[in-house]
Amino acid sequence: MRPESEILQIMEVFDRLNPNPQCELNFHNAYTLLVAVVLSAQTTDKGVNRATEELFKLADTPQKMLALGEEKLKSYIKTIGLYNNKAKNIMLLSRELAEKYDGEVPHDRQALESLAGVGRKTANVVLNVWFGEAALAVDTHVMRLAHRLDFSQGKTPLEVEKDLMAVLPEEYVKKANHWLVLFGRYICKAQKPECEKCPISGFCHSEDKRL
Repeated sequence: MRPESEILQIMEVFDRLNPNPQCELNFHNAYTLLVAVVLSAQTTDKGVNRATEELFKLADTPQKMLALGEEKLKSYIKTIGLYNNKAKNIMLLSRELAEKYDGEVPHDRQALESLAGVGRKTANVVLNVWFGEAALAVDTHVMRLAHRLDFSQGKTPLEVEKDLMAVLPEEYVKKANHWLVLFGRYICKAQKPECEKCPISGFCHSEDKRL
């Protein structure tokens, strides 16, 4: 794991270039954010946004989603991978929200993770993006870049999350997931990293480096 001072220097570069990074999923409220994140597993944000553009006009609350029904939901999200299982989970979590939380998304990690189809990563995104908490979601981009940039050699998302949380100040924790996801999506790609565009190439010693 590289020195904490270097990790902070890299984050300072990201902060200078993008001081207000945003989630690329489209949502209108806490519920549509939650649904969008559940749908985004193993699927691109663009693909989710295409599927939810019309869906969220009809079903932007748990009650409306339940009224829509599982089969109708599937017709909107059938372009998304694993849509059958995701539709089932969305209906289950919608019912839980309607019955246990008056249709509101709870501001509580344990409650979020108890919902169908919601794991730690999804809970972290909701806590960070909607509730403004210093929570750090570790997806495939973050996991890959943490290893490639030697931020962490953790073997699981939770190990990587703990390593990053231990060195990053709160203001960077709130932004780090977005920075790393966007960086991994558009520059430091898995197969063909665009190193000529990289703003932190001076810090990179990866075997994948193409400069």
